[in-house]
Amino acid sequence: MTHDARIRHTDARVRHIAEGDWDGIAALESRAYAALGLSEEPAVLRSRAHASPATCFALAFPQRLAGYLLALPYPMFQYPDLSRAEGSTEGATERIAVPWRNLHLHDLVVAAPLRGRGLARRLLRRLTATARAGGYEQISLVAVAGSESFWGANGFAPHHGVVPPGAYGGQAVYMSRPVRAGRAEGPEPAGAASPGPAPHDDEGE
Repeated sequence: MTHDARIRHTDARVRHIAEGDWDGIAALESRAYAALGLSEEPAVLRSRAHASPATCFALAFPQRLAGYLLALPYPMFQYPDLSRAEGSTEGATERIAVPWRNLHLHDLVVAAPLRGRGLARRLLRRLTATARAGGYEQISLVAVAGSESFWGANGFAPHHGVVPPGAYGGQAVYMSRPVRAGRAEGPEPAGAASPGPAPHDDEGE
């Protein structure tokens, strides 16, 4: 029996991201997205969390980082440029200044050996509760690498044609759900990453 097989999902803790998490986050992100050509530079990845620390979370076991979630306020039907840090793109000043009621789930990754245990759903529940408490009305994401069915099972509806071909890979689909109506109770795939690959997401649990 492997060490990962002995880990109990009940030992996992969802908390805000700490500075010491970033090497682990970068490694998880690279394993989820590098082969898809969707991996971001570490500084770009950090900029997402720095834009909204209260809506970004780490999934941690006592001895290891097992996953993470990055979300930030964003205008509906817009999404981050994977090659640019937050604050460096056209319209960034407006996005920061306006209190958008849409929370964009940019990235959710759970380590591959730990998928299928409900851990992605735990992260999604935490985000939904945070969004509700913060007065957000919608949660959006870009599902990648065929993860649309996972997000659909968790209450997200597709908006086809929003993401141009190539921006997030050939199968990218913009999706959203209302905060109050949404539930994070759907089934999880046996091995995706989305937001693993799922919102630039690799859910893959």
